[in-house]
Amino acid sequence: MTNKNRILVVDDEKLISWSLATMLKKEGYDVETAASGNEAILRFTEFRPQLVLLDVCLPDVNGLDLLKRFKAANEDLYVIMITAYAHADSAVQALQEGAEDYFGKPFNLDAVKHVVNKAFEKTKLKKEVDYFRGELRKKSDQDKLVGNSQKMIEVFKMIKVCADADAKTVLVTGESGTGKELVAKALHMHSGRSEAPFIEVNCAAIPENLLENELFGHEKGAYTDASKRHKGVFEMAEGGTVFLDEIGDMPFLMQAKILKVIESKRFRRLGGQEDVEANVRIVTATHQNLQQMVKEGKFRSDLFFRLNVMNIALPPLRERKEDVPALIQYFIKTLNDEYGRTVEGACEDTMEYLTGYDWPGNVRELRNCIERLMMLEKEKMLGSEHLSPEITQRSRPGNQLMRANSNNEFAGEHILLPPEGISLEELEKLIIQLALKKSGGNQTKAAKYLKTSRDTLRYRMKKFGLGENGKEEGRFDGEELEGEQIAPCGA
Repeated sequence: MTNKNRILVVDDEKLISWSLATMLKKEGYDVETAASGNEAILRFTEFRPQLVLLDVCLPDVNGLDLLKRFKAANEDLYVIMITAYAHADSAVQALQEGAEDYFGKPFNLDAVKHVVNKAFEKTKLKKEVDYFRGELRKKSDQDKLVGNSQKMIEVFKMIKVCADADAKTVLVTGESGTGKELVAKALHMHSGRSEAPFIEVNCAAIPENLLENELFGHEKGAYTDASKRHKGVFEMAEGGTVFLDEIGDMPFLMQAKILKVIESKRFRRLGGQEDVEANVRIVTATHQNLQQMVKEGKFRSDLFFRLNVMNIALPPLRERKEDVPALIQYFIKTLNDEYGRTVEGACEDTMEYLTGYDWPGNVRELRNCIERLMMLEKEKMLGSEHLSPEITQRSRPGNQLMRANSNNEFAGEHILLPPEGISLEELEKLIIQLALKKSGGNQTKAAKYLKTSRDTLRYRMKKFGLGENGKEEGRFDGEELEGEQIAPCGA
């Protein structure tokens, strides 16, 4: 267990205290005991329990007074009262002061165990509810890292190493759009912290004067509008992962406070007098060169060296172009589900353009491109006519219809000119077959490739006995085409 739930047992009867502690430790809890009010206060401050089993009658203080004090320090604390004098009045008062339950002596240990287990289940659910209410934006659960290139295999290996080792700090670097957030989520989901919250904070999007409050929270009355205690990200992510995106944009003074959290595993709310434990993994990410920023005095060197213990460097998409086809199919599948479409894939020429482009915006730019194509394309295959000029002009794939090389290759198809020669009519037939192949049998697109009309294309397909897929079916001479008479020599 990455983080044991902490319980403080406060009772002056040693046998009862020992019995409760022994039973709860067997259940996997971290347990400490106290035999007096003063000792309980000391243990509470140092141990920071999440649940207290509290006797009403203590030798030096009334347990109800301790209840008030503990709840004031931690309003989420779960308190169960225990007493030999199970009077209705004291039970009602305890519940009014914030106790969750009440047991009279003698009690059944199994009953106490059941209530304690239920208490922590309730606490866990409350944390999850608080987290999801506070989350402003949730990305698709389908988002994941895709790729089988050697560089991505190395990334996957590093994610596994960091997850298995429960690395407390991980730095993810890479250009914008390479998927740094997905790395952070994958690290979280494949670790022992996967059932705890994953909370992201974009350091560049939150003003400097609000960032500390967002991360650490505040106490009631910490400033004018602080009408009640507010939990920060580090507190809500207890046991889980805090993802600090764009850490390079974090203000210099805040960097010192993050360093303190990493080193001491504690933080203090704004206006608070006591430290709060921070049992979280901190994953940071940036597209900036932190080493250069350290040299320029824009980033703390001590924080950089602390963050850079485990570094996962994401390659840009231009350095792993062999992953582009898999990414395209993945985005098509994801967007089919999102938009209710049934797109099957990309045409050959479209794929050539997309694999020939350098993608300065990386994977994010590729996804946006596929989404645009799917919005504009009505057919089953994504054609190239809706690609932006930037992509078609920069990639310049070798998919022009007439292209020769040293081997006399024609349009990417290995057609060698035979010694006896080839007729222009046969060459025309081959060009039509190639256009139909590249368009996936879509005659409208094939006609565009050939810069002719669809009717003329259909006439010539019949002239050469070609079916919709470009295969030979039978020839004809001078037939009517959709009510129009087109001469065999027409072009």
